[in-house]
Amino acid sequence: MTGRRRLRFARGLAAARLALRGGARYAGNAPRYLAAGLFAAAGEHRQQLREDLALRTAEDVAATLGTMKGVLMKLGQMASYIDDGLTPAARRTLSRLQDSVPPMSPSLASSVIRQELGDAPEEIFATWDPSPIAAASIGQVHRAITRDGRAVAVKVQYPGIAEMIAADLGNVALMRKMLRIMAPSQDVDGLLAELRERITEELDYRLEARNQQLFADYYRGHPTIHVPSIVPEYSGQRVVTSELADGARFSALTGRSAAERDLAAETIYRFVFRSLYEMHAFNGDPHPGNYLFGDGGRVTFLDFGLVKHFTDAEIAPLVSMVKYLCVEQDPAAFREAMVEAGFLLADAPVSTETVIDHMAVFYDTVRTPGRRTMTGSYASSVSRKFFDFHSPLAPYARIPRSYVILQRINLGLFALLGDLSATADWRRIAEEIWPFVQGPPSTPLGEAEVAWRSDATADRRA
Repeated sequence: MTGRRRLRFARGLAAARLALRGGARYAGNAPRYLAAGLFAAAGEHRQQLREDLALRTAEDVAATLGTMKGVLMKLGQMASYIDDGLTPAARRTLSRLQDSVPPMSPSLASSVIRQELGDAPEEIFATWDPSPIAAASIGQVHRAITRDGRAVAVKVQYPGIAEMIAADLGNVALMRKMLRIMAPSQDVDGLLAELRERITEELDYRLEARNQQLFADYYRGHPTIHVPSIVPEYSGQRVVTSELADGARFSALTGRSAAERDLAAETIYRFVFRSLYEMHAFNGDPHPGNYLFGDGGRVTFLDFGLVKHFTDAEIAPLVSMVKYLCVEQDPAAFREAMVEAGFLLADAPVSTETVIDHMAVFYDTVRTPGRRTMTGSYASSVSRKFFDFHSPLAPYARIPRSYVILQRINLGLFALLGDLSATADWRRIAEEIWPFVQGPPSTPLGEAEVAWRSDATADRRA
């Protein structure tokens, strides 16, 4: 057996054992559930048993996937902010995967720096902190100060992570099985190809640096959106260095006032959809560990390893769909746009009313004006509708390869805003951004964006 096949087998076996441990844990506790269910007064005890079991399972998942890193860890990250079926304690446990997992040793990090930049970090930088400030699925981040006095964040890729990801993606049988469970009627090979391409791109930090600088340049001077600029002379294929940013983590934001949470949520919303409609680019890794929060709605966006760039032809049907459903209220044209984008088979034997009924939940927050609070129940209803394989539409609905990442961030965005119980007139904010409306500012942040856009246009002309 070759080294790559051994690695693939070992990681697949670890994932299988994790699943078996979870199954055995539930099976072993079944008698306790039954005993608790025999007595009406034992309902609370039975619920406590379930929550304790879910927490132990989440702890096992966090420990196992945090150590494994790579593609499998990303699945755990997604579960931590999308799966509303988890208990609060279990979700808090899985949230460790968002921004803090077991780091590599200082000597390993130093070896990567030496290979990529030509010397030990203590020689390259005036100050180097060997303890990482964040550790995630592909690499970990260290503080440093350059020789000319700039405070920077240095992301160092885990040695061997490329082989781990290749092993996970090469485990075609496991990946196909997972995708067929999640999307049984989809073109699994197409989804695999898109995921393979996007996730493999994350391994090249030179590409990530170009993507991050693209966003940093576009949002430079924005009143609340901040993307740290890249420091190219300290970057390479497995090391990327950027300006050091500060701010609170998502867990701290959830404890702030409703007004502060609403401002942060509005900034994230504007960033996601302005990037899509204006830059035709999408940061496809939306988990909460990639945000830092300041006051007054200021948000720093981190990690641009998984960016999807859209062509004009790919954006056009997305614009048409929201235009026909939410503004012109033309169901037939909306259905045609879905077919054009590839979301629906052209000859699907379902009524347009059924199509609208299935899809309306995705647009619910922007179909009519008015303040609306994003809730966890709404986020979960979107997820349930997305994975509703019993819907009459399910056999004829598709996720085109170009839009795989789009669906991921949409689900993640709704879950994140639901966690914040964010309130806004999302329709009016959307009208500011929709290219076919370009409405007037509807909030103080919108007014500040108008001034920023005016200054940016003047700078480009100059």
